[in-house]
Amino acid sequence: MDIKTASALRRLRLVSVPEAVSWLLLIVCSVLKRTTEFNAVPVMGAIHGVLFILYALFWADAWNRTKWSLKTAAFYIVMSVLPTGGFFADKRLKREAEDAVIAGRARQESVVKG
Repeated sequence: MDIKTASALRRLRLVSVPEAVSWLLLIVCSVLKRTTEFNAVPVMGAIHGVLFILYALFWADAWNRTKWSLKTAAFYIVMSVLPTGGFFADKRLKREAEDAVIAGRARQESVVKG
């Protein structure tokens, strides 16, 4: 995996959890708005909107660089729409990055030995 691909995956990981947290907080704010006088929906909605747009941009960049299958790309975009999906996306992206590092080291060792 080249450095640009690794960076694209890292950026997607870095925004996936905050995006999921902001989604959950937006739901809480929506409930509070309807049950109390507290209304933080405009602020939380804006924060979540920015994080969602960043997720979508980073997702598109990662898809372009990794050449994911349509199924894998769809999984990551669906995870951005589900309230806790960002946590699952982060976990899978971490595993994918670790596997890529292991594969890269194996290739490097075979070149050195061969």
